Amino acid sequence: MYNVLIVDDEPLICEGLASLLTSSGINLTHVYIAHSGYEALDYLRIEEIDLLITDIQMGSMNGIELMHQAKLLKPWVQTIIISAYETFQYAQMAIRLGAKDYMIKPLSNEQFLDSVRNVLLKMDKPAATENQFLSQLQAHFHMDEPLPQRNELFNRLLTSTEDDAYEVAKLLNDRYAVKLNGPYFAVIKLRLHLTAPDHVIPARDARLLQYAALNIANELLDKEWNHSAFYSPNEEISVLIQWDENEFGDSSANKLNQLDMIGRSLHHNIHKYLGLHVVIGISQIIRGMEFLSMLGEQAHKAILWNREHRDHYVFYYGDFNWSTYSQEPTSEQLSEQNSLIVEKSKDYIDNHFAQKGLTLHEVAQKNHVSPNYLSYLFKKDTGYNLWEYVIKLRMEESRKLILHTDLRRYEISERVGYESPEHFSKIFKKYYGMSPSELKKDDKK
Repeated sequence: MYNVLIVDDEPLICEGLASLLTSSGINLTHVYIAHSGYEALDYLRIEEIDLLITDIQMGSMNGIELMHQAKLLKPWVQTIIISAYETFQYAQMAIRLGAKDYMIKPLSNEQFLDSVRNVLLKMDKPAATENQFLSQLQAHFHMDEPLPQRNELFNRLLTSTEDDAYEVAKLLNDRYAVKLNGPYFAVIKLRLHLTAPDHVIPARDARLLQYAALNIANELLDKEWNHSAFYSPNEEISVLIQWDENEFGDSSANKLNQLDMIGRSLHHNIHKYLGLHVVIGISQIIRGMEFLSMLGEQAHKAILWNREHRDHYVFYYGDFNWSTYSQEPTSEQLSEQNSLIVEKSKDYIDNHFAQKGLTLHEVAQKNHVSPNYLSYLFKKDTGYNLWEYVIKLRMEESRKLILHTDLRRYEISERVGYESPEHFSKIFKKYYGMSPSELKKDDKK
């Protein structure tokens, strides 16, 4: 069963597509409708959306920007673009962001439903026993193992001295045509839990699962990222990502947010398709090949955080201020640091909840942590999903304004950060079980 979100600033188009989907026989739980990018983001934040169907041109936030924000929130959400514009630039940007289809209005009903079915079919994962699953893997993957010598050189690169790093990079280029020009680099490490005290996976099957995880990493990163993925010791896979000056200078996307997105995508897909427990560590981004060993160590240290947070699986090295401590911090020190992050985030939200376009990424940036880690800590410490907390403050403030002022609905929605009165009313009714006008009437009785 799937949840679909349709986004278009023309209500008739939204209603027509929603009606078509609900009567199609496709296995859907909910079909949600939004009339702006900001309204759509609220659905993405608080509902489990599987497929986003969005128009391109929608006023203050277009479909491309919505796709980008959706990927940062939930990298696994699939997207279909519908547009009145057969423009190559739009199509190119949409495909680069992972759109599964780009459809031109007016839409053919059958073409639209076929596109939705195809996307949902590829997302489906039939249940299988472990033996059936491993047999499927063996049938799907041809074990064309990465060359051991290539793995060895890459791992040597992540533990090398400055002089040795350039020598190893030259060997990789000469022998395997791997160009490591950078000059900006980051390292992501994936620790696969292939063994457990109560369950032993045969060596051949463990190797197959490791190979499948490597394939998933390559498939996710091949189109968009200049990367090299390889086996590392201790049941790990390492991914080395590099940017040239032009790529790194592109300010259209925050690079740390992108690394966070990659980490969560890797975790989601490896867990979903391989059923493996995986912990992911992400290094900082540093200029210069001579620092690759430091990046490898950072990614390793980030993975160690899982010992303190067993229910969290993607960690960024920069989320903890390691330089504050001369030795590995204690659990008490970690707890104190985490509480401070949540406290500062709450203070920021308390002062900015009514700001239009407020995002988790903005709150995270103000507190110098990754959005993923902040979201985890906030929920663990307060019991609220971070965006649920924003909505709580907005709803409490709007209730006060409804009961104690004569402000109109559009004025109140503006004051508490909503793009439109209709969007505000939807959220209010969902939160309180009655509309703003119903609350006003009840108060007058």
